[in-house]
Amino acid sequence: MRFLFFTLAMVISMSAGAQTKFTPEILWKLGRVSGLGLSKDKRYVLYEVSLPDMQDNKINKKTYRIFINGGTPEEVTDKFEFMANDRISPNGHFILSSEEVRLENVMGKDRYEDLDKTTGQVYTSLNYRHWDKYFNGNFSHVFYAPYKDGVAGEKKDIMPGEPFFAPQQPFGGDEDFIWSPDSKNILYVSKKKYGTEYALSTNTDIFSYNLSTGKTTNLTHANKGYDVAPDFGRQGILAWLQMKRDGYEADKQDIVVMHGKNTINLTGHADHIHVDNFKWAEDGRNIFFIAPVDGTLQLFSVNDIGLTKATPVIKQLTKGDFNIKSIIGETGSELVVMKEDFNRAAEIFKVNLATGKLMQLTHVNDDIYKNIVPSQTERRWIKTTDNKRMMEWIVYPPDFDPNKKYPVLLYCEGGPQSALTQFYSFRWNVQVMAAQGYIVLLPSRRGMPGFGTAWNEQISKDWGGQVIDDYLAAIDDLSKEKFVDTGRRGAIGASFGGYSVFKLAGLHNNRFKTFIAHNGVFDFRSMYGTTEEMWFANWELGGPYWQKDDESIQYTYAQSPSNFVDKWNTPIYIIQNEKDYRVPFEQGQQAFQAAQLRGIKSKLLVFPDENHWVLKPQNGLLWQREFFSWLKETL
Repeated sequence: MRFLFFTLAMVISMSAGAQTKFTPEILWKLGRVSGLGLSKDKRYVLYEVSLPDMQDNKINKKTYRIFINGGTPEEVTDKFEFMANDRISPNGHFILSSEEVRLENVMGKDRYEDLDKTTGQVYTSLNYRHWDKYFNGNFSHVFYAPYKDGVAGEKKDIMPGEPFFAPQQPFGGDEDFIWSPDSKNILYVSKKKYGTEYALSTNTDIFSYNLSTGKTTNLTHANKGYDVAPDFGRQGILAWLQMKRDGYEADKQDIVVMHGKNTINLTGHADHIHVDNFKWAEDGRNIFFIAPVDGTLQLFSVNDIGLTKATPVIKQLTKGDFNIKSIIGETGSELVVMKEDFNRAAEIFKVNLATGKLMQLTHVNDDIYKNIVPSQTERRWIKTTDNKRMMEWIVYPPDFDPNKKYPVLLYCEGGPQSALTQFYSFRWNVQVMAAQGYIVLLPSRRGMPGFGTAWNEQISKDWGGQVIDDYLAAIDDLSKEKFVDTGRRGAIGASFGGYSVFKLAGLHNNRFKTFIAHNGVFDFRSMYGTTEEMWFANWELGGPYWQKDDESIQYTYAQSPSNFVDKWNTPIYIIQNEKDYRVPFEQGQQAFQAAQLRGIKSKLLVFPDENHWVLKPQNGLLWQREFFSWLKETL
């Protein structure tokens, strides 16, 4: 037996006094911590806590500061009283902002003054909707204004007349438009394409606008993929995140720096490194970054940033069964970071750079967790059907007894190229699942960064191939254990994970007793005809379905779950959000309709006001209750 049952028994014994069962209701009482930065004098960490308000169905936020060595938090009303405002230029003379500019009349009432009550919208190109919003004719532009004594003067648009988005939408933020250290230039990220061209390309660039000349220069024109998150170090060197290939949003992401007119890729030589985010060291010669490794997110450094050595040295600074989510700041020989794991929502920690030792600073949820027995987690490596090594996480119920039998949930990750790590989700929460008596199996199947580029890329244009075999290999391997009730196995997942569930439903050979799919891709043809980021569909599917002379494309479309509904024979619960324009509503609708017409026990949960996620508190709790109600009923 590969599991250390003695260790687990000790954990349960020591926690015998903690009797509270972790439930969805408790999950939605947890505070959600996010680090904001260090104070100007480096004495404090500033952070935000988001608390769900179930009665008013909203999330309330408060800002706090805490001493760098811990202590009692203090609520603050203005974070910029203590933190530097990076919207203000280094010389203090100007201030940056991003604002919406109307450049196109797509609303019917804007096109015809006498039809002021019409709700019609007119489009002549793609990108007319994105994630959860319809395009209304506005573009996000960068502005700057004179700034003195806390008062901003007249604003100037540095992108006048340009129908382009900046910062990058929808996830770009303040990190995508910044000041140069000398206050002479504004750097911003933009994809200078419009409409259908925008929907087909991932080619964002970093542009530099000179305040004195008004001239804009493309700093990354040679690279055809993503260029995002520009940041200057103390030595005045510019660094950013880069992907090389246009149209591939999950390409290997590296840190590059600019020395004069030359760029140096600091992490490209390390095949296993796919950078998540980074932060300059205070010395301006080193960079800290986060990347997935062996089913976790860990802290790394890259030294010398290519100044003197041909190959920059990458060093892993932390190790353990946890995620380092983000880097807040540096203080002496320590970094302040966000850390989470399967059993604990993110809190703020300090990392000793010499030893990797972690010290917890914030304790927002300690009072709740102190009465909760944590779930034991195990990392396993198994052989796949093509004789490769695959890592998987197994999460056991808190009171796990190897002499008893337990139902198993196969968790199918989304993405498809997203790392499956020690995440803490407020929807797909494995701690809650395990607390209800389920063993949760989480395989790091094909298409996940952290195991080399080839492993990550094998999933593209083969969604229904080896990756599905990986899932079956995982459930078959775990099912050899005596504590697995092979008559009570389920498969669950969202997005690509939802696709995986739909696909497994047509070929699982009675392995599973129930399925749950949320915002999953069901039919490739209708998906291609209704999704919004066409670069994603083109890369992952190979191209449009009407290219019938391309055998590889036709092979991909043949893997659509809709082609296997005739083999469905298992209860399935389908959840779909109406404002999800990435995986549009008709995907779940078609799957539910097919199940119903085939006489298969099925249920549909619709969220008319949610996008690809479930963000509203009462919707989130409803999701949890319905999720476990279905499992209780069918598993």
